[in-house]
Amino acid sequence: MSFASGANHMRQVLSRSLLSLLAAAGLSSMAMAAPPQATAQVTVGPTPLNKSAPQELDLNQWLLRMHNASSRKAYVGTFVVMSAAGGMYSSRIWHVCDGDVQMERVDALTGPPRSTLRRNDQVITFLPELRVARAEKRDSFGVFPNLRRGGDPALANLYQASAQGVDRVAGFDADVVLIQPKDAQRFGYRIWSEKKSGLVVKIQTLDAEGRVLEQAAFSELDLEANVKMEKLAQMMAATSGYRVEHPDLTKTTAQQEGWALKGPVAGFQTVSCYKRGMVGSTTIGPKAPPEPTLQWTFSDGLATVSLFIEPYDRQPRTADEVQLSMGATQTLGKRVLSDWWVTVVGEVPAQTLKLFAQSLERLK
Repeated sequence: MSFASGANHMRQVLSRSLLSLLAAAGLSSMAMAAPPQATAQVTVGPTPLNKSAPQELDLNQWLLRMHNASSRKAYVGTFVVMSAAGGMYSSRIWHVCDGDVQMERVDALTGPPRSTLRRNDQVITFLPELRVARAEKRDSFGVFPNLRRGGDPALANLYQASAQGVDRVAGFDADVVLIQPKDAQRFGYRIWSEKKSGLVVKIQTLDAEGRVLEQAAFSELDLEANVKMEKLAQMMAATSGYRVEHPDLTKTTAQQEGWALKGPVAGFQTVSCYKRGMVGSTTIGPKAPPEPTLQWTFSDGLATVSLFIEPYDRQPRTADEVQLSMGATQTLGKRVLSDWWVTVVGEVPAQTLKLFAQSLERLK
């Protein structure tokens, strides 16, 4: 759902302290600039109103229902993300659909002012204090679950789902579903979906022991909201007085850039690959511009992992390997093949990031 877009927006706020550590450790500046996908620990657990014996579900069918609901509903809501670091952050979402066109606005209610507007794959983020607007293109609309078109039957090989009863979230009855991984390479999820529509209204990310690593939930939600697409479009175009930045972003493939994995990491498939230039980077005289950072993103349909590959000597490094954690967001920075540095970021166990880094190989 766009709930996921909003959650990603909030994760940028949650990750500020983590990013300062990344910078100090010399991890990828592109990893810091790209939207994090990830998370944090809270102690809140489910409180189902009607608790019955767990009932096994058709995972793909259930996820497709949630996925489709996220792309069809118009709504306005406020949601809260809670963090193990002690933070609690909130954001306001306006979401509307018209056929194949989806638009939304996400405003941060905590921290520095920030407003992100999106029309399908076109995204612009307004930073009023800096008078900067960052415009870019993104392949995915940020929908949770981020299923491939038509669903992904292979997910049943990676996860299993069971019904956990019924709860209430933001005044709505919601079905509670527990999604558990079948291996140690991914986290589990507890998901609340609005009973009538299937819209995800609350989600927890769980570790192998069932502990909550992150919780994001609507605290207030209007499913009958009259959201005007025309008004959002006008706001998206209102860049007067802002310096508009366009990231130097080129779609490519890992193989074309000379990279591959020696072997696949179970269940993960490539979803995108881009060359990212440094925003505002300039060169003087005959010196060549900095080599772009390669961002190679994988997903298993629920979890996402991104690899940021750049020359080792681009910036000072304090160590040949750095590992950081903030709840479910794991980050690994590692020197590979002597001349390269890879930063691996994802909402998966740390050992999964290591599998990606160890499998990376140079083709040219």
